[in-house]
Amino acid sequence: MFEQIAGHLDKNPDAVRRRVVAIERLMERSMTIPGTNHPVGLDFLLNFIPVVGSFIGAAMGSYMLWEARNLGMSKWQMARMAGNVGTDWALGLIPIVGAVPDFFFRSNTRNLRIIRKHLDRHHPATVTVEG
Repeated sequence: MFEQIAGHLDKNPDAVRRRVVAIERLMERSMTIPGTNHPVGLDFLLNFIPVVGSFIGAAMGSYMLWEARNLGMSKWQMARMAGNVGTDWALGLIPIVGAVPDFFFRSNTRNLRIIRKHLDRHHPATVTVEG
């Protein structure tokens, strides 16, 4: 059943770029802490749900890894991305204190950078100018 649902997602590199940018924004930069200019996202907030929050964050972060596999990215790139998700997951297992490293270690942003580099090199027509 999952394959049927997944098969409906557009595998066009431009569509993939839009989806991974959207998931990174949701997970890492969807809101700003009042009184600061530091953006945080769902990944940071999930750390306040002991243990389960870390697993939810890792599952959502793994979506970018799935998109990377669909793009045909190298095993080395995917291993780096998995390492980022795994590090974020492990740090998030520490109740409450796990939110502190997540404030600085943004695995989804790191993974987006890896995917963008691949897309820029192998699918240059998908490059967008960011402002």
